[in-house]
Amino acid sequence: MPTVNADSRRVTPSAPARLAVPAGVLAAVAAAFAYVGAVDPNESGHYPACPLLRYTGLYCPGCGGLRSAHAFVHGDFPAALHANALAVLGYLAFAVLWTVWVVHAVRGRPMRIDPRPGLVWSLGALLLVFTVVRNLPFGGWLHP
Repeated sequence: MPTVNADSRRVTPSAPARLAVPAGVLAAVAAAFAYVGAVDPNESGHYPACPLLRYTGLYCPGCGGLRSAHAFVHGDFPAALHANALAVLGYLAFAVLWTVWVVHAVRGRPMRIDPRPGLVWSLGALLLVFTVVRNLPFGGWLHP
């Protein structure tokens, strides 16, 4: 049942109501991982090909992401890292952020993500370096 905060006169939703959105996001992500786990991206015809790879021969930062998710779901973490190491870091970052979100929701605090410009630029640089290195001859170990 919602409660009224006497200081600000606003209605504070109950804990189950505060957890509805994080639970919905988790359900959507779990459904996506379940689908990718069930439908093997290593078999042709199930998923569209990467247009950048198809037309230029260059690997984009997302190339191998579906194969990585498939391997991750099946517990084959070395294969997941080989398919797309940056995607695996993304899965882990999502898990951490989702957990922090749930803790905030349980405590009734709003979740605010306000990254500093340095962090945004650093993540962009990481993405760019990953993309460039995986397309150079010595970056073959990053090919999906």
